[in-house]
Amino acid sequence: MNTPAAKLQESYKQEGFLSALPVLNETELREAREAFAKLEEEFGTEYTQYSLHNVHLQYPWVRNLTKHPRILQVIQAILGPDVILLDSRFICKYPTVKPGDVQETEDDQGKPDDDGLPYVAWHQDMKYWGIAGGPVLSVWLALDDSQKENGALQVIPGSHCSGMLPHRQANRPGNLLSVNQEIPEELVQVDEAVLCPLKAGQMSIHDGLLVHASDANNSQRRRCGFVIRYIPTCAYPTEDPDRPRKFHATELACGVDQFHHFSNKSS
Repeated sequence: MNTPAAKLQESYKQEGFLSALPVLNETELREAREAFAKLEEEFGTEYTQYSLHNVHLQYPWVRNLTKHPRILQVIQAILGPDVILLDSRFICKYPTVKPGDVQETEDDQGKPDDDGLPYVAWHQDMKYWGIAGGPVLSVWLALDDSQKENGALQVIPGSHCSGMLPHRQANRPGNLLSVNQEIPEELVQVDEAVLCPLKAGQMSIHDGLLVHASDANNSQRRRCGFVIRYIPTCAYPTEDPDRPRKFHATELACGVDQFHHFSNKSS
């Protein structure tokens, strides 16, 4: 990573995200894509769209991604030397448009309808995690090129400084968020949204309070990424009787854990 750690820290502190950071070389990317293709073949695309949750516990190649040196170098620059892997998930938006379905017209009548297509509503990750005492940092590692057409990540820069915003049940069908929540759009500065396109092998990272979303995939190309959540070892789980959480997949990603807040953490 050529960017000095201090510059990464300052930009992340102000904006709440960093994007287009290189991680996987050509060989690593090819191997990851081939391994993921085997999971698609085994489980089917309906399952691999969102249900490959915490499979770093099962597959060494996935665990190796969570501890990739280029990822941890950036994570440690932001969170410090002692970091816990909290959670991981593959998210795939598969093509919903077949060749010939979309005709290029000046009035855009050939544009497909988004209703019901998988998308991710405006939200903040911290709403779901029940973590206090430290930040949650999310990595999006692209296995495919992620562009506007196939539903790339969008963020509201600086929104992590506004604290937790109200969330409600989403009305639009297709929301991939497991509890179907969204931030009301009137609370989101949509006109300030920034797209975070990635080339396959690159990653973006964002703060757990950053407001972000992604549109449906209206292209003929898959958009697959690996989401990894990290926290500093000083962070700890909070109790929520309305939504009890189990952190069975936590592991020490790097450094030393002097706190042991996750007693069921794997060694």
